[in-house]
Amino acid sequence: MKIEDLFKQADTILEDEKLREMFKKCFLSTLETSVKVKGDKTYIITGDINAMWLRDSSCQVNHYLKFIKDDLKLQKLIKGLIKAQVDYILLDPYANAFLSEPDVEREYHDTTIMKPYVWERKYELDSLCYPVKLTYQYYQETKDQSLFDEKYLHFIHTILNIIELEQKHSENSTYTFERDIAKTWDLRKTETLQNHGHGFDTRYTGMTWSAFRPSDDACTFNYNIPGNMFCSVILNYLREIVRDIYKDSYLEERIVDLKFQIDYGIELFGIVHHPQYGKMYAYETDGYGNHVLMDDANVPSLLSVPYLGFTDYQDEVYQNTRQFVLSHENPYYYEGTRAKGIGSPHTWPQYIWPIALSMQGLTSQNENEMKELIDMIMNNTGGTGVCHESFDVNDDSKYTRPWFCWANSLFAELVLKAYFKM
Repeated sequence: MKIEDLFKQADTILEDEKLREMFKKCFLSTLETSVKVKGDKTYIITGDINAMWLRDSSCQVNHYLKFIKDDLKLQKLIKGLIKAQVDYILLDPYANAFLSEPDVEREYHDTTIMKPYVWERKYELDSLCYPVKLTYQYYQETKDQSLFDEKYLHFIHTILNIIELEQKHSENSTYTFERDIAKTWDLRKTETLQNHGHGFDTRYTGMTWSAFRPSDDACTFNYNIPGNMFCSVILNYLREIVRDIYKDSYLEERIVDLKFQIDYGIELFGIVHHPQYGKMYAYETDGYGNHVLMDDANVPSLLSVPYLGFTDYQDEVYQNTRQFVLSHENPYYYEGTRAKGIGSPHTWPQYIWPIALSMQGLTSQNENEMKELIDMIMNNTGGTGVCHESFDVNDDSKYTRPWFCWANSLFAELVLKAYFKM
C-alpha cells in the first residue's frame, strides 16, 4: 500500500473530520517539515530544534515502514537515514544528537569531548539501540541486504564495545559530562552529571550503564531498566543479523552472552516488591539496593515494554508495573480537568506528554481505551491540530514545543492501530 492509498481509506474510515485532518497532518509531519537529503544520506531534525537525535529520527519514520515496499523513494529516504545514523555513531558513540554541518554556535557550555557534527554528547543507551531497531525493521520489510557491509559490521562492534565497557562504568569508563549551570543558570539540575561529570558510583549487575534518560535528563541511578530492556531486544536483532548475514559464530556467541548478562541483571536488580502493586519493575537502580520508582513519558519507558518487544502485554510483572505508572503512585502521573497521563521531570508539574498517551494506547488491548486516548490527544492541541511535547492537564493552550515530530508520528501510529488495524 502507498501513502496516497492510505489517505483514500482514511476519508472513509475516519468519519470525524477533525481526526481525519489531524491524522494526515501528523502522519506527514516529518516528511513535510524535517527532512534534508545530502547525497545518499538522510538528515532528519526533531522539529523546532535544528538537530538530529538518533532516537527521535528513528521514531519519526517508524510509521512509514509499513509503506516502503511500494514506495522506493520512501525506502531510499529511510535507508539514507540508517546510513547517516551509522556514520554518526562511528564518529562518537556517546553522542545523542548531531548536526548536518560541522560547526555551529551552541547554546550550552558542556565539559566533555566535543567533535564537529556533534550537537549534544549526553550518553543515552537508547541512542545506540534505536538505529539497530530501525535497520532490522527496514530489512524485514525490504529484504535489502546492501546495508550490511564492512562499515555496518564495524558499527556492530562499536556499539557492543560501548555496551560491554559501560557494564563496569565506575571502573572502566572515561566518559564524563558536565553542563555549566553557572553560564546557563536557568537550566534544570538534571542537565548535568553529578560527581564531577562521572555520575554516582554503581555496582556491577550485568546491566549496562547510561548517563541520561530518553528525556535527555540525567539518570538518578544509572542502570535505567527500560533502556536495558530495549538493549536486550536489539541484541536479539543483532544476533539474527550476524548469524544470517555475516555468518560470524564467534560474534553471535558474544551477543548471546551479553544479552544473558543484561537479562539476568534486569531480573535480579530491576524488580521490586511494591506494597500495593506487588512484583513490578523499577525505573532505575544502582546495584546497591537503591531504586527509583517512577515512569517517564519518553520511550523506552516502563509503559512501553511490550511495544518494544521485551515482554508480553499479559505478563504479570508488566501488568503490575502498568497499574503503578498509570496511578498517582508514579510521581509524574497527573490528572486534570482536560486530560490525565504521564509527564516528565523534563517539563513542569501538571504537564503530560502526548507521546505517553499514544504509548498507553499502543500498549493497550482495549479498542475503546485506544480511541479515548486518541480523542484526548486530538482535543488538547491548543487549537494547532498537531501534537506538542507536553501540555497542561487543565489548559491545553499552555504547552511546550510547538513543533515536535516524534509526538506527531506516534499519534499517527496509534490511529493506524486503532482504526486501520495496522
